[in-house]
Amino acid sequence: MPRKRIPFEVLIALQNQLDALSARDTKRKQLIEETCESFGVSASTVRRLLRNHQLPYLALRSDYNQPRCIPEADMRRYCELIAALKLRTTNKKGRHLSTNACIDLLTKHGIETSEGLIRVEPGLLKLSTISRYLKQWGYDNRTLAIEPPWTHFQAVHSNECWQFDFSHSDFKKPTFIDKESKSDSHYLALAGVIDDRSGFCYQEYHLVKGEDVTTALLFLFNAMSPKNDKNCPFQGIPAVIYMDAGPVSKSGVFLWVMKQLGVEVRVHMPKGSDGRRTTARSKGKVERSFLTIKCSLETLYHLQQPESLEEANAWLRKYLQEYNAMDHRHEDHSRLDDWLLNLPQQGFREMCSWERFRTFAREPEQRKADSNGCVGIDGIRYQLSHEMAGQEVTLLWGLFDNELFVELKNEKHGPFYPEKGPIPFGKFRKHKKSSVEIKADRIGQLAKAISLPRSALSDSKSSDQTLLTQANILHLEKPNSTPFDDNPFLQTATFKNKLDAKTAIADYLGKPLSRLTDLQMATINTILDESLDKKAVLEKVRAYFTLSSVEHSGGD
Repeated sequence: MPRKRIPFEVLIALQNQLDALSARDTKRKQLIEETCESFGVSASTVRRLLRNHQLPYLALRSDYNQPRCIPEADMRRYCELIAALKLRTTNKKGRHLSTNACIDLLTKHGIETSEGLIRVEPGLLKLSTISRYLKQWGYDNRTLAIEPPWTHFQAVHSNECWQFDFSHSDFKKPTFIDKESKSDSHYLALAGVIDDRSGFCYQEYHLVKGEDVTTALLFLFNAMSPKNDKNCPFQGIPAVIYMDAGPVSKSGVFLWVMKQLGVEVRVHMPKGSDGRRTTARSKGKVERSFLTIKCSLETLYHLQQPESLEEANAWLRKYLQEYNAMDHRHEDHSRLDDWLLNLPQQGFREMCSWERFRTFAREPEQRKADSNGCVGIDGIRYQLSHEMAGQEVTLLWGLFDNELFVELKNEKHGPFYPEKGPIPFGKFRKHKKSSVEIKADRIGQLAKAISLPRSALSDSKSSDQTLLTQANILHLEKPNSTPFDDNPFLQTATFKNKLDAKTAIADYLGKPLSRLTDLQMATINTILDESLDKKAVLEKVRAYFTLSSVEHSGGD
């Protein structure tokens, strides 16, 4: 016979009725008996089911989430140290010390902190416990890597801020790159600016080796100048150009040109300079426009490729017309309309002419002209004025110039053009003398005409000069001096007597004469009888004792 069950809803309704009665109310028994008769079970079964339903299931202990062997404050401190060790040892690829290695360092060696050395007893920290608390208290890498929230910014007026950047084109190997570039290192790049207020985008294709200053200035001139297309009124000099900290923003020529145009160059903060926040995120508007071009336009190049750089730029301009006609990110009109509606009250600042812009893109450089008055730039020799031969000049070389200007002694000269080469054989060309040559010739003629009086090389002087010299000598005081320390032994050439001579011989031999033999003393007396000359006596004594020492050693 199958086991009878009471539905869960019946038990809940019965429990609610019993809770409304007191513990000793007689109706409690009556309600239980009615339930037993309805389902054919005993009263003990109903009471057991109510008891099991009534007892609450304690899913969590009273000390849940609290360490039992270590105080909670100490456990939090250990977890913070382990998290700090992981963060300190993290490299650029995200690798760091494991939790087990951090525990070993804490137990075996300890960690030096501002509060002193912190060391844990071995076996006190378990890997599973530490891992659970790191995740539970938010000390794990995933939680700590969450960046702080960021806020969008937007310019108030059009042309108040442009975001500028380069990007590699996804069109890697166009057919025209070999025809228009002289090097295999050239690649197709997208240069673009986007107005921060309206989102209006202007881009161009360029063949470059990298982010160079020449390409950047040429593109910005095209972006700021009036366009030939009447449907593109975008132009003017912006107040701020926001870009990354690349080689262009560090170029002195680029910064000089922007200063002359009255444009402030701002770069985003270096990576890692502002804590955990990504500092380059604010340049995402121009990056997003590049992504749109690559996804919507350049993907079509797989079906049809442009045949030249001019055709690629023409297709790009056509697409940008459609892009700028799209709705603004949060306004009810297009990007182009937003740029026109939010221009400042005084309007946009017009761009200067190309000739004037070329004069800005010049970087001073110190050079020395050779003997022919020429200087070399990028393999091309420019002929300067012959007066500048051998002079230090300042080259005012422009990035977009075909001629050269120089500065000499704070004076500007030029323009100068490339050297035409040597003159034909048999012809003679003589330059007009410069001021330096004229001055040198005059000094040379003066050098031939001057001479020196004989008194400058001889001691003969005029009577006036002699009197002046004597007067000066009379007034001179005798300078201090130190007498010569002569050797008294060499003051006279002969000994005073034989005793003085024997004393000198004893000093020379380094021992008293009483230690000499009778034969040696007889020889010394014979020498002294012959002469008392110092030089002769010392030479004979030296010769005698040298010969006797040799005979003595030979005899041995």
